[in-house]
Amino acid sequence: MSSTPSASAPVKSALRTLDVIEYVVAHAGGVVAQDVAQALGIPVSSLSYLLATLVDRQYLAREGRRYVPGPGLERLRVSPSALPLADRMAPLVRALKAELNETASFLTRVGWEAESLVTEAGDHALRYAIEPGTRRPLHCLAAGKVILAHLPDADLHRYFAESTRAAMTEHTRVRDADLRADLDRIRAEGIGTACHEATLGICGTAVPVRVNGQVVGAFSVAVPEVRFDEALARRIRQALLRAAAAVA
Repeated sequence: MSSTPSASAPVKSALRTLDVIEYVVAHAGGVVAQDVAQALGIPVSSLSYLLATLVDRQYLAREGRRYVPGPGLERLRVSPSALPLADRMAPLVRALKAELNETASFLTRVGWEAESLVTEAGDHALRYAIEPGTRRPLHCLAAGKVILAHLPDADLHRYFAESTRAAMTEHTRVRDADLRADLDRIRAEGIGTACHEATLGICGTAVPVRVNGQVVGAFSVAVPEVRFDEALARRIRQALLRAAAAVA
């Protein structure tokens, strides 16, 4: 006799999460953790992690010892098109990190730089670290090259006329001909790579992200070279293309 749950069987962890949110929302002035534990029959040890996660994701907020509804709940009430770009991309960046356990980011263009709007770092001791808001030159990043490859012709012409492309490492592609060749390859293959160009020992892979047909940025995964074998590179490409398709 099969013990596989039916498709309609409730998921206990999901129900517990929803119960906590609904309980907090229903109590004006907020509640303390002990109130939640007693009311819902959740062990305090399990509840502490759940509450911390909900606060981290802003579905709840803390006011002293009390938990109250958080600003994240408002995101559930608005049209997706009204959400900030970072909020729309964050779930997919988190999914990339969860699947690959490597640092995943969503980057956009600011002038001739790429800015990381959303970043989730992998759990390995040896990993690439980048803080949200960090900006780096377009020409040395996989994501930056992907963004450049999809600029309108007039903007790309202006980039080559105005930009100062410093060599971040000995591997950075700074010559016009080399960079243009990279951009042609990205357009043909739909994916960009950059190894050792921004930071020695780090290999980046990126794909364009389109909203309503327009490239608004790039998803990127950065991996230390010591882990970047062909099998992982293939998994990264598949995961990135899947994430970009989910947006489009």
